[in-house]
Amino acid sequence: MDTIKKKKENKIISFVKESYAELRKVVWPSREDAISSVRVVIVSTIIIAVALGFIDILLLLGVQAIF
Repeated sequence: MDTIKKKKENKIISFVKESYAELRKVVWPSREDAISSVRVVIVSTIIIAVALGFIDILLLLGVQAIF
């Protein structure tokens, strides 16, 4: 029983060590890169929202014209 428990503990410790090593390899974006990406996402979201709103209005007017 102790052998199984020790193997599980060793696997957990090994996993944590390997995860930490992988995190150290990550190249994190600079503040400027992150801000630039956020701007792109916000602008894209606004454009898509306006386009979908326009399509919604057109469809509403079309349905109202039919009925």
